[in-house]
Amino acid sequence: MVRLDDIQIFVRVAEHGGFSAASKSLEISPAVASIAIKRLEQSLNTTLFVRTTRSLSITQAGQLYLEHAKAALQAIKQGESAIALKQGEISGRLSISMPSDLGRGMLRSAMNAFQRLHPKLEIKMMPSDRIFDLYKMPVDVAIRYGTPSDSGLYAIPLVADNHRVVCASPEYFNQHGKPLQPEDLSQHTCLCFMLNNVVHNKWQFAQANDKYVATVSGNKVSDDGDMVRQWAVDGEGIAYKSKLDVLDDVRAGKLILALEDYAAEPVPLHFITAQRVSTMPAAHALLDYLNNAFKAYLAND
Repeated sequence: MVRLDDIQIFVRVAEHGGFSAASKSLEISPAVASIAIKRLEQSLNTTLFVRTTRSLSITQAGQLYLEHAKAALQAIKQGESAIALKQGEISGRLSISMPSDLGRGMLRSAMNAFQRLHPKLEIKMMPSDRIFDLYKMPVDVAIRYGTPSDSGLYAIPLVADNHRVVCASPEYFNQHGKPLQPEDLSQHTCLCFMLNNVVHNKWQFAQANDKYVATVSGNKVSDDGDMVRQWAVDGEGIAYKSKLDVLDDVRAGKLILALEDYAAEPVPLHFITAQRVSTMPAAHALLDYLNNAFKAYLAND
């Protein structure tokens, strides 16, 4: 008899094109994954992958089986969701990718409160600024800034009017002065964020019908947004951050905003899934909860 976990491992190996990456995503060893594939091949009496010392490629039979395996796993997941909805109980596991700043700040507190409402739900939080592939990675929900380029994903706005802000510590502005217009940023030490090895050093602004792009520079760059925020709090320079990322620091007086007469780049926050939220009870409950949580969080701004 074919085991369900073997099918899950087969699909993940096929999607990742190898045992190492698939095993890492499933949090199992490559040896366990290899044994599962061999067991599945024996059950099906066919070869699913051609293995060499350097590569792994799916066979024609494996490609055919992959389509049915994915459909079967999706049907099982929908069945579990239907039962959970009928029982009115949220349980199981929910994995969520989120921006590093927001994940370690506001969302950490919100997720703690949400889990107390649903104690049978296991939550896996992954604060990271790396872009996740929801089709390949074990992520049920991605909370991300901006609108995904993949039209096949379901993106629901959480904070549609969020935007970037220019900020620095009181100590930095006391020592170096505040920029009064975007061009002034060239005279300041700016803290830049890097994504996919691209340094984001062109900061966008608008005022009335005029648009500005300030090319900034500094002596610190990081691919961790939370690191950039902390540098700003430490007085190391000026940051160009999502308002949601620095709101707590601004409220606490740790950061001060600048260039507030200019509209900075919009960065709407989205709740993103690879399937309809209505078929995912835990994700649906989380979406409703976060909508209310963000409204309360932003009520006085």
